[in-house]
Amino acid sequence: MTGKLDGKVAYISGGTSGIGAATAELFANEGAQVVITGRSEEKGSNLADQLGDRVVYQRADVSVEADIKRTIAFTTDSFGRLDVLFNNAGGPTAGEVTNITSEQIEFGVKLLLSSVMLTTRHAVEPMIASGGGSIINNSSVAGLRYRQGNILYSVLKAAVSHYTRMAGVELGPHRIRVNTISPGAIATPIFWGGSARANTLPDAENERKMKKLRGNLARATPMPRSGLAKDIAEAALFLASDAGSYVNCHDLVVDGGRTSMFFEPPVT
Repeated sequence: MTGKLDGKVAYISGGTSGIGAATAELFANEGAQVVITGRSEEKGSNLADQLGDRVVYQRADVSVEADIKRTIAFTTDSFGRLDVLFNNAGGPTAGEVTNITSEQIEFGVKLLLSSVMLTTRHAVEPMIASGGGSIINNSSVAGLRYRQGNILYSVLKAAVSHYTRMAGVELGPHRIRVNTISPGAIATPIFWGGSARANTLPDAENERKMKKLRGNLARATPMPRSGLAKDIAEAALFLASDAGSYVNCHDLVVDGGRTSMFFEPPVT
């Protein structure tokens, strides 16, 4: 039985935990060779060992262009091609309208927006050489609706979604499709400080937090459960595979109907 990604090479940023790890596992199970990147060497190496020979870890910080360029080059040097890019790395941001600082803005832009643009830039040439490919950018329902994230996070995710549409138009003639996934209430460690924070906690504490989070998020959508990392991984598989071969410039919302619910504005 053949997999949906047989013969393809995929690069996943932020691939050491949460959505990235779930996607790496699914892609590998579907036949892809997968390179995952992230800042935690211990977590990345352990995950690659756990998932088997089809998954390779490379340390990288997406806010550092040299790391992006090096790991894309590693991917093509090691496997001869690049077919799928999942710009998944991210994390929480701070700052509100009345107190945001230039440092917070700079941090957020590097983490959430310029990382997507620069990784895409360095992936385009090897994708063209491979005959085309699929670029998937992890956005958020925060870029679509009010009160799904703080203002900086929301604005930057909206920018990621619009960048995706523009890039899809420009890269379409090269047979490169560019799409976003906008997750809703997905139970991942980002809710208590991101994967870096989760790495410092014992497994039992992370699981306790995750169980509580799943219960809370289940009440935030019309469906009686929270979203899971594997839900986003399945969406990424569709966009990466031949099943999504005519999908371009699209934002695939995976939120259990959350964005169709009415949210009361805060009382001021």
